[in-house]
This record gives sequence, C-alpha cells and structure tokens, in this order.
Amino acid sequence: MKRNFFKHAAAAALIAVMTVLLSGCLYPKDQLEQNKMPPKDAILSVQAVIDQYQKDTGLLPIQNSKPDTLVYEKYRIDFDKLQRMNYISEIPATAYEKGGSYYYLIINEETDPTVKLMNLVIYQQVNDLQASVKSYSDAHKGKLPAGKSVYPDFTGLDFKEMGIKEPVLSSVFSGQTLSTIMDAKGNVYLDYGIDITQVLQKLGSGKKPDDKQDLRALLANQSDLVPVKAPIYRLRGGEPQAMLK
Repeated sequence: MKRNFFKHAAAAALIAVMTVLLSGCLYPKDQLEQNKMPPKDAILSVQAVIDQYQKDTGLLPIQNSKPDTLVYEKYRIDFDKLQRMNYISEIPATAYEKGGSYYYLIINEETDPTVKLMNLVIYQQVNDLQASVKSYSDAHKGKLPAGKSVYPDFTGLDFKEMGIKEPVLSSVFSGQTLSTIMDAKGNVYLDYGIDITQVLQKLGSGKKPDDKQDLRALLANQSDLVPVKAPIYRLRGGEPQAMLK
C-alpha cells in the first residue's frame, strides 16, 4: 500500500510540474488574455467618452508629453482625469493604467480626434533593444552598432557586434517579422516598409498618396492600432522610404 501511495504521489507531482512548465511555454506573457486586443465595443465606448468630453469642455483629456515624443505615442488619454470628472466609472481592463498591455491614445487630435491603441509588448521590446544600443555605445566611447545602410537616414543594427541575438519583433498589422533600424543618434525604430507597401498595393495606382503624405497614417487608419516606434515614411520613387522629417 505504501509503495502504491508513493508511486501515485510521485506521478501526481510530476504531472503538476509538467503542467506549470507547459503553461509557461504555451502561454507567454504577451499571449495572456489581458494582452489580447480588447473587444471593439470597449474602444467605441472610450471614443464616445472622448467625444462627449470635447463637446462639453472644448478640450481633449490627454496627458502631458515631451515635444520630441513620436506622434503615435504622444497623446495618451488621461483616464484619471476622466474618472475624477465622472466621465467614466471604470478604466478599461486592457489599458496600461489597469495593468493591461495597451496605451489608449488619441490621433488626428486637431481634425478628428480618434481613439487608437498602442501595443506595449512591442513597445517594451524596442525599448529593451534601445537600452542594449546605449550600453554598447557607452562601452565603446560613443560608437554605435551600425549595420548596413537601409535608408538614407537609417542603418540596420549589427547584432553580432553587440553580442546579442536579433529579437523577433512582429508587426501588429500583418504579423510579419519586422526589422529594426537606427538613426545617426542611436535611436531605434521598427521598419514598417513591408506593411506600408502592402497597403499601397491594395489601394491601387489611382489612389496612391502624394510624396508629402506621412504614410504611417495608412496603417493607423485601417486598424485600431498605431505603428509602434515607427519613423516617418514618404513615397520616394514610388516606394515607401523611412526618413527623419
């Protein structure tokens, strides 16, 4: 009896351990329920609140940001203010303020304020890579781990020189793996050239934007998400090109 008891106990313990291990493999942090896209009605509800707030006050409930903050990171919704002023009873569960994996943002703030989401999992992955670039630069007297030229204003990153493995960074639009690019100051971005090209192909030649338009809007306008850590893109020679201005 004792032998059978210990045999069953050991088997149960092994199953418990395997369950924990498999859970960690199959359900990494960025695939947990709270990190999935919120339902459409949650976004529409926040949009309705923003519209009403602007109608009542003539303003937008946004947090302060630095002048050099990228446009698709800049106008974060101030949920605390909305709660204090009784415009919302609960902050969305998927919002960063509630431990979720999205910043709720406003784009087109001057013409047509629209609620969009920024994926914080990808955002943090790029920030981690930015920290690695800084560490390399600090250790090499300001030298940057620049790889081959990708665009006139950007190079790739030399991961071999940095001594790290190139991370797999997936597009929030297509799921394709995106490359990383870096400007002359060491700022790291994601290259959405492939995604923008696909959108342009769907538009057809008669609907292509002009050379002055910022092509990032093509991605944001077709989705509830914004491009994370994206530089400006404009058409050059009929192809999307990343640039600083």
